[in-house]
Amino acid sequence: MLHIQSSSFLRHGLFRISCFCERRWRLRGVAARGVSCLPSCLNKHDPLAPGLRSGMIPTEIVENMTRIEVTEEYSWDLTHSRSYETVMEALSSLITCRKRGEKPSIGGKYTKLERMTMYLKILGLEENIAGLNIIHVAGTKGKGSTCAFSEAILRECGFKTGLFTSPHLIDVRERFRLDGIDIAEEKFLQYFWDCWDQLRDNVTKDLPMPPLFQFLTLLAFKIFIDEKVDVGIFEVGLGGEKDSTNVIKEPVVCGISSLGMDHLDSLGDTLGKIALHKAGIFKPNVPAFTVPQLPEAMNVISQKAQLLRIPLEVVQPLTRGELNGLQLSLAGDHQFVNASLAVSLCKSWLRHTGNSEKVFTNDGCEADMPDAFLRGLSSARLPGRAQIVHDAIFRSSDTATGDLVYYLDGAHSPESMDACARWFSKMAKGDHKSTPLSSSKSSCENGLGEAVSKNGFTKQEKGNCDKISKQILLFNCMEVRNPQILLPKLIGTCASSGVHFSGALFVPSISTYNKVVSGYSITSNIPLRNLSWQFNLQRIWEKTVNGKDPQMY
Repeated sequence: MLHIQSSSFLRHGLFRISCFCERRWRLRGVAARGVSCLPSCLNKHDPLAPGLRSGMIPTEIVENMTRIEVTEEYSWDLTHSRSYETVMEALSSLITCRKRGEKPSIGGKYTKLERMTMYLKILGLEENIAGLNIIHVAGTKGKGSTCAFSEAILRECGFKTGLFTSPHLIDVRERFRLDGIDIAEEKFLQYFWDCWDQLRDNVTKDLPMPPLFQFLTLLAFKIFIDEKVDVGIFEVGLGGEKDSTNVIKEPVVCGISSLGMDHLDSLGDTLGKIALHKAGIFKPNVPAFTVPQLPEAMNVISQKAQLLRIPLEVVQPLTRGELNGLQLSLAGDHQFVNASLAVSLCKSWLRHTGNSEKVFTNDGCEADMPDAFLRGLSSARLPGRAQIVHDAIFRSSDTATGDLVYYLDGAHSPESMDACARWFSKMAKGDHKSTPLSSSKSSCENGLGEAVSKNGFTKQEKGNCDKISKQILLFNCMEVRNPQILLPKLIGTCASSGVHFSGALFVPSISTYNKVVSGYSITSNIPLRNLSWQFNLQRIWEKTVNGKDPQMY
């Protein structure tokens, strides 16, 4: 989903773009049959451009993807090239394009977790996983943010951190962070080929090469063990109980972020069934934390904790007062919930690893928020989640010159769409304060007034700049989602906050299920796609906005 905002100053002005992209996919600039894609306005050298023009593989698809069962799958000769692009080909060979809901084509006498255990033994990693002092986090919404906050907090406390998250936006190396930085290409190549060669040499009929997400999980263990991190923070890929990361048998602490209705075909069609999968990461003698949940989910989580006889703590959202005037680095009110879970996970981790006194200097008292925690909460990063990116464009026409502001988010469930809409509405109404326009500095220096949004326009009522902002939605979602729920939720929540869109652009997906690409291989040569899904989205939009179905052509 992508939102656009433009600001015009009479004949001279700024053009701003704000983008929300469903984070399971990436978009490329497209203009075909009347459907235009805003990111094509980006300069090719802009750091955001690759992320908006290349493909991304959905986590839920990757987790269930299996290798292509053909004898020629490794026919390309790896001995001639071990370049980064060859790695992309190798990873792509671990994927097969299949529809959601189908049973995995990979069979045999072993379950997925049994195969994962065997892969770990082949790589010589099984006995070393416990030494990673792992924080394991599951959830429907916010698990990635919780992991990012946790990593930043413990890194600021002086520990060497390893973070494994999914999906990636531009490059697969984003999934593996060492001390807050994506793993270097040289190290990635070294660890990749080490794992690849060992696994390939031990392939059997009952133990084929692991599917993509399983391979990446194994690679994360390899990287973090060899790099001797003090703490490994692992985000669950899909569900929990049967997820590839659940070969972690002795984590230091487990957490479950907010739960909602998503991945129903894989996890079940009720919140209770989904919660049971998520709580599957709980382990005996390992403390567990969660955030406030709906009763149906909370009951299941509590029962699982009682069954294992482990402590379960429900943490309340952080308050702004606890941040001592600082701001969370990840935007949106919902991030106070994720930040609170991260704080509790880190405190528990410090206690159970014997490091509490190193951070809590006041006789180990945890009542006050340590400075290291505050630094982590105010510096954590997770691209594509409630992210604002500024970009300047210049055109020959006087009326088109201006700035672009992209508002990026990956909301893909009703609950996350509501949170996304509330965040955007807040930002859109106050954007003139957070994003000063350089070309209008002299005319606006007398002060900026409140903004009023109507029919997709936001106009300053005070000051001398007479700025008008225009909101345009650029939206995309996978066909497995339900846009009849997502679009009305977005439009309605924004409208209830006084923010309206003046138009919408529905962009075709460019990503494919069967190929991993790097930033080096991004291309602007985009084939013409079937736009029937986009016209369907248009019908839903028109019906929601106008109350009736449009006449389609």
